[in-house]
Amino acid sequence: MSAPQPRTFDRSNLIHAHPRDVRAAARRGDLAYVTHGLARGHVQANLVIVPEDYAFEFLLFCVRNPKPCPIVEILEPGETEFTMVAPGSDVRTDLPGYRVYRNGELTDECHSIGEIWRSDHVAFLLGCSNSFDAMLERHGIPQRHLEAPDGRISVYQSNIACTPAGRFHGNLVVTMRPIPERDVVRVTELSSRFPIAHGSPVHIGAPQAIGIDDLSQVDWGAYNPLRAGEVPVYWACGVTPQAVALASGVPEMITHAPGHMFVTDLVIEEQQTA
Repeated sequence: MSAPQPRTFDRSNLIHAHPRDVRAAARRGDLAYVTHGLARGHVQANLVIVPEDYAFEFLLFCVRNPKPCPIVEILEPGETEFTMVAPGSDVRTDLPGYRVYRNGELTDECHSIGEIWRSDHVAFLLGCSNSFDAMLERHGIPQRHLEAPDGRISVYQSNIACTPAGRFHGNLVVTMRPIPERDVVRVTELSSRFPIAHGSPVHIGAPQAIGIDDLSQVDWGAYNPLRAGEVPVYWACGVTPQAVALASGVPEMITHAPGHMFVTDLVIEEQQTA
């Protein structure tokens, strides 16, 4: 299976598209790149697939670590359609890119997982902070990663330990957004309304306090440098299970490729808490 690669495809047509059109483009193989900024205003989700034997332990991990792993939908073993949040979808084809981890190593990257799908696979959708980017922009808070053509956010491994569950353990992965200092309180308040999208930040300010030595050295995504008057603000990230797969050495975990999200039909503004 080949690694996901950008193709000649006009992503701009999907910025304000219905999520099913984004999923269809991924299924056709036209969209093979990150989904940041696509189907704006809808909930994007991280994907984790584990064998049924590990499903309860991973569910417990999500319950104990709701910041990085807010549950959107879970399928029965072998089911492939997220009927609650994306009717007509197919988990095996509807993401632009997938990763396969086995025994603590990344072993494959691919455009679809139909060839390796099994009847004992259990699929989890977990919320993503990409979901509230458009909402923050509507409130006048710029999102640096959406200024770039490829829309890659800055993602780092932190030294914040997750709460273990069974065989799953590891550290929190975080995204970093440069936020104007005047907007830090506002962005914290706004994002806190959306626990489905990781909620409020987990850290604000000095990266060294959470084990990041150099912001220019991203672990995933792309570096978004700070400008004058900006503060680094960090949110929990749904790439955390991938770091956990590496740390835990679980026999198999299939995930989205970082940034290559599953786009649901849920409208983010309708998901906010009081």
